[in-house]
Amino acid sequence: MENSVQPTGIEVSNNDQVLEIEWSDGVKSVYPLFGLRKNCPCVMCRGGHAHMNEFEPKMFFVENPSKIDIKDIQQVGNHAIQITWADGHNSGMYRWETLRFLDPENHK
Repeated sequence: MENSVQPTGIEVSNNDQVLEIEWSDGVKSVYPLFGLRKNCPCVMCRGGHAHMNEFEPKMFFVENPSKIDIKDIQQVGNHAIQITWADGHNSGMYRWETLRFLDPENHK
């Protein structure tokens, strides 16, 4: 992804269990919340520093996933968001490049 591609809008729907991002190049990404939580990029969730860039895009396609809500989202600089999940976890910084890579449309 080019560094110039940035989100132009971010919407969360706990009712629909999705986070939607509209990108400056016109692409719209829709992330099921369960898959987004399972792909938290923090060192604890990834299983150590050696696995920091290893993700599980298949988790976006789990049938009947457990419901998990987003309590808060904060932008971190101009390169990431930090999500506070209903389970209290909030140490993952989701970089724009990571979110674009994880777009479920790229993994069908």
